Amino acid sequence: MDAEELRALLSADGLALLERVEAGPDGTGLDDRDLVREVTRLRAEGHDPRLVAAVLTQAKLRRRARAKFGEFATEMLFTEAGLEQATRLRVAAHHAGRMRSAGIVSVADLGCGIGADSLAFATLGLEVTAVERDEVTAAIATYNLAAWHASVVHGDALETPVDAEALWFDPARRDGRRRLSDPGDWSPALDAVFARAAERPAGVKLAPGIDRALLPAEAEHQWVTDGLETVEAVVWTGSLARQGIVRSALVLGDGGAAELAGEPAHPEPGELGEWLYEPAGAVIRAELIGTLAEQLGATSISDGIAYLSGPQQATTPLAQAFRVRETLPLDERRIAQRLRELGIGELEIKKRGADIDPATLRKRLKLSGDERATLFATRVGGRHRAILADRVSAEAAGHS
Repeated sequence: MDAEELRALLSADGLALLERVEAGPDGTGLDDRDLVREVTRLRAEGHDPRLVAAVLTQAKLRRRARAKFGEFATEMLFTEAGLEQATRLRVAAHHAGRMRSAGIVSVADLGCGIGADSLAFATLGLEVTAVERDEVTAAIATYNLAAWHASVVHGDALETPVDAEALWFDPARRDGRRRLSDPGDWSPALDAVFARAAERPAGVKLAPGIDRALLPAEAEHQWVTDGLETVEAVVWTGSLARQGIVRSALVLGDGGAAELAGEPAHPEPGELGEWLYEPAGAVIRAELIGTLAEQLGATSISDGIAYLSGPQQATTPLAQAFRVRETLPLDERRIAQRLRELGIGELEIKKRGADIDPATLRKRLKLSGDERATLFATRVGGRHRAILADRVSAEAAGHS
C-alpha cells in the first residue's frame, strides 16, 4: 500500500466501503468466494480500482489478524509485513504487564510497526510514544492507536529523541517479502538496538531462533510460547530484567501463564518410562530442559533429544504429556503393520533425531481405522525407535 491508496482508504467513503465489504452481501461476513465476486461488483459500481484493491486487501488482512488480535482486528488497519511481525495481543499484554510491574509509567516503542505493542502498553495506562520510520506504516499506527493515550511520530527509531522511562524495540527482520538473516541488516541493526537499550530499561523482541551468542550477558533472556507456537525471545535490560534470572521460559495459554527460570541445564539420561513429555518450545530454546526434568522427576530418553520420560504422571503447562503404549523399531513396514492391528486411522507424527518427513510417512502408512495415537520417531538410549503413545488432554491431566 502506498500513501495515495492509504489516503483513499482513510477517507469517509473508503472506511464506509471497507465496513460494507467486511459485512458481506448478507451482513454475515465474507468468505473467499465472496471476495472474488466483490471485486467485480465494486468495479461495476464505479469505484476506483485502486481503492477497491486496498479495501479488499484490508478485509483479507483483518480476517487473518483475528488469530492475533481477536475482535480488536475489526477496528484496526494492517500492512502485510506489519501483520506478519506484529506481536499477538496476549503476548503484547505480557510485555505491558512487565512494564507496569516494574513501575514504568511511560514507554517509547521505537519501530512500532502497526502499533501492536503500543496498543497493549496504552490499554494498561502507560504513556506511549510510538516511532515508525515508514510513512504509511506510521499512519496506520496512528489510526490503530487513535482511541488511546498514545502519540505516533514519523521518524527514525534510533535518532528520534524521546522522553520516556523505558524503551521497546522490535527490529524489522524482513525487507519486503524477504527474511533478513544478518542482524546487521535489520532495521534498526541489532548492535545499535542493544547499544540504545543499555541507556535505560528496555525490552527487545527477537525471533525465538536468535543465536544466543548475540545476546548481551547483562540482561534477562526470555523465550515465549503462546499456545502451541514459540513466538519470540525478549531481552530485558535495566529494571525490567529481574535480579538473579539469566534465562526464563514463559508459556501462555487459555489457562493463564506458567514460567520456568534458571541456568542452562541438560537432563540426566534414563530409561523410557510409562510417561513421555514434550517440553514447550520456550523451555527448549531457553535450554532449561534439565530444570524442567527435575520438576517432573523425569529423565532424558537419549542424549541430545528434547523428550523427557518418567514412571509417574506429572501435570505441567510447561510440557505436553503422552502415555506410552509401546515402542517399535523405526521401520516403516513394522510400524504400518502394528497400526493396522490397532485400527489407528488418525496419527500425529512427531520427530526428533530421526531423518523422516512426517507428511510423507503418514501417506505411506495408508492409515485406516477409528482409533487415534501419536507416533514419535526419535532415539531411545541412542538407538532409533518409534514410540507409540496417547496424547493426554489438559482436562484429563487435571482430573488424573
